[in-house]
Amino acid sequence: MKIKRIFSLLMMFALIFSLAACGTQSSGSDTKQSATNAQSSADTTDSSNSSTGKKTIVVYFSGSGNTKRVAELVANETDAALFEIVPKNPYTEDDLNWRDENSRVQKEHNDTSLQNIELNSTSVPDWESYDTVLFGYPLWWREAAWPVNNFVKGNDFSGKTVIPFCTSTSDGIGDSGSKLAQMAGTGTWQEGMRFSEREEESAVKEWAQGIGLK
Repeated sequence: MKIKRIFSLLMMFALIFSLAACGTQSSGSDTKQSATNAQSSADTTDSSNSSTGKKTIVVYFSGSGNTKRVAELVANETDAALFEIVPKNPYTEDDLNWRDENSRVQKEHNDTSLQNIELNSTSVPDWESYDTVLFGYPLWWREAAWPVNNFVKGNDFSGKTVIPFCTSTSDGIGDSGSKLAQMAGTGTWQEGMRFSEREEESAVKEWAQGIGLK
């Protein structure tokens, strides 16, 4: 009987020791896993903070829709945001008939006091965050269509690279971009690009890709 009691006590001690060892091992494993999870979280945070990247926006005015089409293609190819310059009094098809001496654009061309076009907005959300502005407009009488003027005057282009592009029936971009740069007084305005009214999509994409923003 005495021997059996001693044996039972020994078995009990052995069981207690075994359970304690398992508990210690499990606790060590949990601690190690917690440390691993903490390190993984820190790595993710560091990665997201390091991806600053430059931001690009395409700002454009379009009378008949040709510049709008080009602007959307350019924005898609450069992963850029879009902002459309919209007159409070939009231009109709008859307004844009430059062959008609009584049309709106003819009257505005002949009387520059009429070229102060009121816009729906000149304020671009988060404007300060954009490093590059691709600026699109149609050419009217070899000049940037005047509805863009109040946008240019109303915004600070400091610290931004501005690349103009235009659409035209026959004329080249000429000095329309440099005149806008003078009007702005801020920003680094580069040489621009002229597209025909119905430019091939492939040509627009090739130019956009060549800018090297993507």
